[in-house]
Amino acid sequence: MFGSEPFPQLRILASLRLGLRLNTQKRTRASLAEAASAFEASPNPYLLLTPDLRIVEMNQAYIDVTGARRDEILGHSLFTAFDSGPGEDAPENVRQVKASLEKARDTRQRDHLAVVRYAMPRVREDGSEVFEERIWSATHTPLMNAEGEVVLLLQHTMDVTDLSPAVRADEPTTALDALIGGSVLRRAQSVQEDNRRLETERNRLVEMFMQAPGFVAILTGPDHRFQMHNQAYGQLIGHRDIAGKPLREALPELAGQGYYEFLDAVFETGEAYEGRESQALLQRTPGGPLETLYLNFIYQPIRDEGGAVVGVFVQGHDVTENVKAARLQKLMIDELNHRVKNTLATVQSIAIQTARSHSDPASFASTFQSRILALSHTHDLLTLSHWEGADLQAILMHETEAFGPSRISLNGPVTGLMPATALSLGMIFHELATNAAKYGALSGPDGRVLIDWNLKDQPERILKLTWREIGGPKVTLPDRRGFGSRLIERNIRHDLAGEIDLVYASDGLIAELTVPLDRTHAQ
Repeated sequence: MFGSEPFPQLRILASLRLGLRLNTQKRTRASLAEAASAFEASPNPYLLLTPDLRIVEMNQAYIDVTGARRDEILGHSLFTAFDSGPGEDAPENVRQVKASLEKARDTRQRDHLAVVRYAMPRVREDGSEVFEERIWSATHTPLMNAEGEVVLLLQHTMDVTDLSPAVRADEPTTALDALIGGSVLRRAQSVQEDNRRLETERNRLVEMFMQAPGFVAILTGPDHRFQMHNQAYGQLIGHRDIAGKPLREALPELAGQGYYEFLDAVFETGEAYEGRESQALLQRTPGGPLETLYLNFIYQPIRDEGGAVVGVFVQGHDVTENVKAARLQKLMIDELNHRVKNTLATVQSIAIQTARSHSDPASFASTFQSRILALSHTHDLLTLSHWEGADLQAILMHETEAFGPSRISLNGPVTGLMPATALSLGMIFHELATNAAKYGALSGPDGRVLIDWNLKDQPERILKLTWREIGGPKVTLPDRRGFGSRLIERNIRHDLAGEIDLVYASDGLIAELTVPLDRTHAQ
């Protein structure tokens, strides 16, 4: 099945230094033959398996202890050749052996089965076959190539059935047998069961560790090498390959941010360190820019049996969104307080000035209500944009819509206004429209208002707007300044840092406004 060369798999075995340290460049057929002879002559039962658990070779001691025939099992799956019989415990016996072999293969570490029950077929004198209960101790060793890949698994088995009086039913059992044999076997079984429980618990803890919603990492040694980290930690750092790397090499962008020093202090002093909403600049994507994150975390020292610090346990949560939300909420509350105060001050000013100009309660109520509604209209526009701003044309349409589109001409580019500018201009346009309705072009049936504006791009945007009334009654210069005029001039000069020129031409009022739109203090 495997060619004319005896034990061809031992060429691999020899190259993997199973008891022989042969120089790869000087291997000879003689030395391979010696390895094959040693393998075959060993009194210890040995079996060679592929990583998918197929039998590739065995020695004579293995054949003797199992009663197998080489030509019948070579190339077959181990558990097809040996299935532990029809007993109720057979599936569990197979599972234990398979689990041990797979663990050795996957971890690349030797694994031991101190005790495992595994029935073997035995041919009676009459030629019939029965399964005989046997107890084994097995060691499974992974054999690797120069690249560290597992190419074979070596199973070393020992039949320890004679240590168990309970199994030797056909032989007399002495008190010494029961005392020594039974105790040894029970101790071995107890240790193995304890190890299984510990391994199960360890696997559960590792699984919990890997699935934890917060980021977790285990750093070992004074240079804080990454021994283990979970998915959340990988997401935090852009899933970089950091396994086995020291922190300063794995996350170089943390230099100067204090985190290296925090970990050094925990390792040196053995005292935990906790960070709350701590800012960190991290690279979230390979080759990407640094991003600002806020973290809640704790660094806990890990100690050995003697109490010495050997590593640091890192656990925490990314609270960036929470921090941003809290800051935004505070900003919004501060802005709301500011706006409420400003609005109340505006309402108070409107009430006082309107009262001075209207001694009649009914006249006062009507004028006051109209001005509050004008303020409310602009608030509505700002609310629609979540108080990010409003469009100039929308404000003009709100304040003049009562007169119909045929009497109002709006001409100008799209002009976005910041909230404070929008509120002030809304009040100004309301006063101009009210004045036009009472005394100017909109007081008669044929009058019209032409509103033109443009933007000048200088170091800052400058709004130039002209309000021109035509077709109304003859205009004369007023003998006194009313509240409307004072409100317009106050809002333009004080609130908007702009200028206004009111021209009382005989054929209609002309108001020319100049307002800087990007002045920070005006917003």
